[in-house]
Amino acid sequence: MTTAGAEPTATARTGRSNAARPRSTSFTDRITRSTGGRLRAKILLLLACVLALDTADTSMIGAIAGRLETVLGLSNTELGLLAAVPSLFAAVATVPIGVLTDRVTRVRLVAAGALVWTAAMVASGLAGSFETLLLTRLALGTATATAGPTISSLVGDYFPTRERGRVYGMILSGELLGAALGFVVSGELASAVSWRLAFFVLAVPSLALTLAVWRLLPEPARGGASRLEPGATEFRTTGPALGPDREQHEKTLAQRKVDEQNVAPDPDLVLRSDPTGMTLWRAALYVVRVRTNVILIVASALGYFYFTGIQTFGLVLFTSRYGVSHAVATLLIGLIGAGALVGVIGGGRLADGLAERGRVNGRVVVGGASFILAAAAFLVALIGHSLLLSMPLYVIAGAAFAARNPALDAARLDVMHHALWGRAEAVRTLLRRVVVATAPLLFGLLADVLASSHVHSTGGQGFGANASARGLYWAFLLLLVTLALSGLLTLGALRTYARDAATAVASEEATAAA
Repeated sequence: MTTAGAEPTATARTGRSNAARPRSTSFTDRITRSTGGRLRAKILLLLACVLALDTADTSMIGAIAGRLETVLGLSNTELGLLAAVPSLFAAVATVPIGVLTDRVTRVRLVAAGALVWTAAMVASGLAGSFETLLLTRLALGTATATAGPTISSLVGDYFPTRERGRVYGMILSGELLGAALGFVVSGELASAVSWRLAFFVLAVPSLALTLAVWRLLPEPARGGASRLEPGATEFRTTGPALGPDREQHEKTLAQRKVDEQNVAPDPDLVLRSDPTGMTLWRAALYVVRVRTNVILIVASALGYFYFTGIQTFGLVLFTSRYGVSHAVATLLIGLIGAGALVGVIGGGRLADGLAERGRVNGRVVVGGASFILAAAAFLVALIGHSLLLSMPLYVIAGAAFAARNPALDAARLDVMHHALWGRAEAVRTLLRRVVVATAPLLFGLLADVLASSHVHSTGGQGFGANASARGLYWAFLLLLVTLALSGLLTLGALRTYARDAATAVASEEATAAA
């Protein structure tokens, strides 16, 4: 039987020789092979589903916005507030969750978060007014706060360093599938039956996920003893930290190149003792002293700002901009999501591929270039008046925007000691959540301001007398600057990434020796 610490052969992975192995064409077998075996596939699927919860809810608000406007008489600002409140509350809750992630059983935290999410969705469906609905979404913020720190920490301990980009690409596909579920399922249910049913229906899979995580997701040992090589069939939940031979095996070619070039770590940031017992304040101060980490945190937050605006108001924008039906606009959103799915898988593979070819900053390059390409494609698509001509550009923009995620998530793990992964992700998620919380509100406010100042304007071809739609269009155009700025900031990390990665390695070695 292959263990988690061994490099399996083709025979060990399948139990038969290559010559005798039949060619399987089933979808399940292809997924199993692409993920590195059934054990790894199970873990990847569960983690992807956890991420899907958060985006399903955010997208659902955008999908049922029209019904909420009609039934509850909400404005763009109030709709933005409904999407903002869970993220803002999650920003506060993320900090203690990050501390717990580094100290307690992470799988239990994930399961508890999914259970609270289920209860919050049911309560939202029962809400009878805007104020009540707003209150029920506070609990939703607590639930979504658990995903970021726990998954970041678990990925680092489940999978080898050299595969983090690919692995993150597969896990982050859950965000996109969750967004699609929220848009399509919730939107159709709200239109055909009731907006309340949309909340109830999403509560069912989240309850099933709670049980699946509790029963099927194993807790890995911290420090790498449980990392699963492709083809592993046995999970090791306890054991010593990685030895030097296996640490060297897990490194990418880019990391080995850093070693060969003797890139010096920052002596002021090399940890000499185990940081697990660090107070939250000391850990936070250390995390923000790692320059690459701070750059990537800010860049990622700005990117999520625009993405959240699309989730919340994209359907309204497309129906008004191109004069199409709700069904056609939903199809367009689906095509953008399909492009994003390709991008998130391809971006992780490209980032890891560059690293394996010796490009030290490969993950940073992929992240920065993706942001800039997404901004350019969105700009040209929004300016165009023909949906037929703009549609391919929207798909390219979606793919480019998603491609940056796995690359940057992997890069952040590269520059941080494993015992700080939970708290480092909590700091990132705190800023991201604050930005994401303000995004729908700022999009809505800016759209309303622009609408009121252009009521009699003849600009914005295709909107006619719909000042609200014209204001939303200009808000999307103006706020594209956040995507471009994200790309420039990310490329700025090219100066710091190699040194910070070397510092993290030196810290791991020093604390292991201590």
